[in-house]
This record gives sequence, structure tokens and C-alpha cells, in this order.
Amino acid sequence: MSDKTKLIQPRTLKGFRDYLPEAMMPRERLIDAAKRVYRSYGFAPIDTPALELAEILTGKGSDETDRQMYRFLDHGNRDVGLRFDLTVPLARFAAQHVGTLGTPFKRYHIATVWRGENAQRGRYREFMQCDFDTIGTKSLVSDIETALVIHDLMREIGFEGFQIRLNNRKVLSGVLEKLDLADKSTEVLRALDKLAKIGREKVAEEMIAAAGATAEQADQVLKLAEVSGSNAEIMKQLEPLVAGSEKGEEGLSQLRDLLEATGAAGVTDARLAIDVSIARGLDYYTGTIFETFLDDLPGIGSVCSGGRYDNLASLYTKEQLPGVGASLGLDRLLAAMEELGLVEKVSTPAPVFIPYFDEKSLNTYLKLAAQLRAAGLGVEVYPEAKKLGQQLKYADRRGFKVAIIAGDRELAEGKCQVKNLMAGEATDESLDDGATAVIARIEKILASP
Repeated sequence: MSDKTKLIQPRTLKGFRDYLPEAMMPRERLIDAAKRVYRSYGFAPIDTPALELAEILTGKGSDETDRQMYRFLDHGNRDVGLRFDLTVPLARFAAQHVGTLGTPFKRYHIATVWRGENAQRGRYREFMQCDFDTIGTKSLVSDIETALVIHDLMREIGFEGFQIRLNNRKVLSGVLEKLDLADKSTEVLRALDKLAKIGREKVAEEMIAAAGATAEQADQVLKLAEVSGSNAEIMKQLEPLVAGSEKGEEGLSQLRDLLEATGAAGVTDARLAIDVSIARGLDYYTGTIFETFLDDLPGIGSVCSGGRYDNLASLYTKEQLPGVGASLGLDRLLAAMEELGLVEKVSTPAPVFIPYFDEKSLNTYLKLAAQLRAAGLGVEVYPEAKKLGQQLKYADRRGFKVAIIAGDRELAEGKCQVKNLMAGEATDESLDDGATAVIARIEKILASP
């Protein structure tokens, strides 16, 4: 390179980030857990293009998502945009392929989306969503299954202390219908969503000012939001509030059936609880709503949310395609896990390290690595013959759990040293019989807490 050649400063765009192995590995573990659970319920993977025609994306989210969309003319002078979520592409996908796929259709989609919003701590302009949905059925069985998927997903990730909070849009609609406020539901919901932040009195004032509610009407809506107790106690308190409204009674019946069914599948009331104060998103959802909170970190917000919607693809097809599903908040959940000390600091996917410090024995090291990999173990062989101490420092930095140390003396005796790098302990093991003793020792180390 000549002296005149100007080096390009390596940097990322504002609002974007690189993921180093230490950050990427826990992300992949969460994604793998989500895939295992989604597949266990029969959800099939799909993918859609990162770029869609702008007419597919615009006006489908909100004014805000339209403003945040990365939109431009491509080389064919077509107006295109980067997807800002996975729901709008699903609507287009379902309308385009439902004839081939048939219904009900169960899909999961784990992919990157883009929004040109103001970057802030923990929020980036490029991020990943992990969605699952059942399309083409109004059956409550799919709502029940959605709750079970969320429950199993949280446990598969490793959480025991969590609660899925449950609501139904029809219950609130029924109460608003009885109060002659059905046509003001958006304004009422917007005010109700602020209950925890500004308190009862201010919310009532906003309902009166923005929705034109009377003081009595606002009081009745707030009574609904303030219902509390066990699931059975809440159901009992809701009965008189929705009595006489067909829609409200239907919503209450669906809540009851869902709780009974999930209970039969082993989900306790402590894990799945009615929360009629959930208002956010109710204008979008038409039936069941789910939000999931961590017992040890409730302030971080819902880490898995979703619900039922009436007609996903109405803008693309005359065929009605109802659906129900949820989305795992991957980055939010990872932030919570880091705060709770649940993210292991490693930067290698292979737990076993073989130092290369006897130049004449490279083929022996490679043979041993192949035997360990055939047994399902991840192994890295160091690429240069250096001093053992240097190589073990490398192993420490990367977070390996086990090192296999074999020099002239050990190999001459047909054995190696299996070192537990977490505990600092080592044992000699025979290399005979396909290294079965070495494999057994490694598996024992990896299985220990």
C-alpha cells in the first residue's frame, strides 16, 4: 500500500451494531430454543424478502412506522422499502400463497427488520423478531396453543419465574358497549393505558376530555381495569360488568375455556393470570391478548406478547384470514438475562480445546479431535505450535471448559490429561478404545453445574 493511500476508518452506521461472538452466541441459543419449541407444536419455518414494494408496507403499521421505513428507488426505479416488522410481510405472504398452503397454516419467522428510529440504549435500527402465528382459523384451540407455546418457550429458555398475563378484547368491548362508549374505544384505551403512570384521577379526566365520557362512565371503565384477585375471583367480578352484552359474555367465556384447557395441560394460575388492565394493542387485537413478564425483573416490560386478530390480509385478498400468534422480544429478553446474570460469557461454541505444543504430534491431535467430534463434542485445535501456557491463556479468554493436554510423555504412554478449566482440576485418561475414557470424562465435566 502506498503512503498516499488513505485508510478507510472502520465504523458502523449510527443505530447499527456488530455482534461479537460473546454477544452472538447467547442470541443464537435463544433462537435455537425458540425454533425447538415452535417446531414441537408443528409451526413451519418461512422467510420473506428483506425488501418489499413500498405499497405493500406503507399504511400498514402507523404513521410512525411509515416515517421510520427505509424507503428508496431500486435499480429498476421501483419504490421499495425494508420490512419494519414480520407481520405485514406475513399478511402479503398469506394472501399470495394460502391457496397452495391451505388453512390452518402455522408458521414461525425469525428474521431481521429495520426501523429508522432514534437510536438509544438497547434499541437499534436493525433488530431481530421471533414470531409464530396460526392463520386461517377462529378456533379458540389456536389461542390455547399460543399460550402453551409461550409457556414452553419461557421454560425452554431457562426461566421458571415468569407470568403470562391474559386479557380479551371482547370483555372490554362488552363493557364499553353497555356504557355507550363503543365508538370511542380508541380514546378510552389510550387513556386507560396510562393508568400505572398517571393514576386513576388523571385517567378519568382524560376519558372525559378525549372520549366525551361522563364521570360515571369513566368510573365504570376504571372499575373494570382495577379488578384483581385470583383468576376465579376476577372471573366472578367480571360477570356482572359484562352481563347483557353478547360480545362481553363471549369474551369472558373464552377466557374461562382457555384457563381450563391450559390448566389441563399443566399450566398453573401462577403462570397464566387474567389481567384486565392490559390495554396496549387492544385496538389492533380482536380477542385474546398475551403479555409475558419476568418475576425478577417486571420493570423491563413484556418479553413475549401477542394475541388474536380478525383479518390479517384484508388489504391483499377478499378471503378472510383470521389469526393468532405472538412474538418473542429477543433483545429485550437478552438484556434482562444479562441484568440477572444468566448470560454465560464465552466466545467459542466449542467447549473442548486441544493445545498444539508438540509439532510431531499434529496428526494425533487431529485424530483425537475427530473422535471427540464423532461423539458429538465441539472441539478446537490450536493452529500453531506454541508454548502451552500461551495456548491455555487463549483458552481462558475464549471460555473453553475443557483442555486436552497431550505431549511427548503422555502420548508415549497412550494417554492424555483432561483438564477442567472451570475448576482447575485434571485427570489422566487413556486414549485407547477410540478415546472412550476421554469422552466419558469430558461429558461428566460438561454435565456438572
